[in-house]
Amino acid sequence: MAAKWIEFVTGSLEQKKQWRQYKARIKALPEPYRSAADAVERYFMVSGSITVDGDKLVAMFGDLADLWERAAADGTPVREIVGDDPAEFAETFAQAYSGKRWIDKERERLNKAIDDAEQEEKK
Repeated sequence: MAAKWIEFVTGSLEQKKQWRQYKARIKALPEPYRSAADAVERYFMVSGSITVDGDKLVAMFGDLADLWERAAADGTPVREIVGDDPAEFAETFAQAYSGKRWIDKERERLNKAIDDAEQEEKK
């Protein structure tokens, strides 16, 4: 019972474990794959293009780690992985894990704030 309550407050402990495993896998990559993986992750985080669904999110990052590990093992150049437009690569990759995204959540928050402001204005 306590574990369910803790997970309700903090989020899934299994997902946190999977996130830590993903981070360890990326840290173990040789350069330049580690830097490229970190850059794609950073893009995901600031662009709002990732899903808010924790299960899809950890699956996406697990698959991203798989991709970079395979590229490193095969010696595939980073540019062959991401192509000429790394942002397009990242966005296309994230689309495979569709669902409600962080940016959708922020759009809803913005729309609600403006609606609330409009209601206040009418008083």
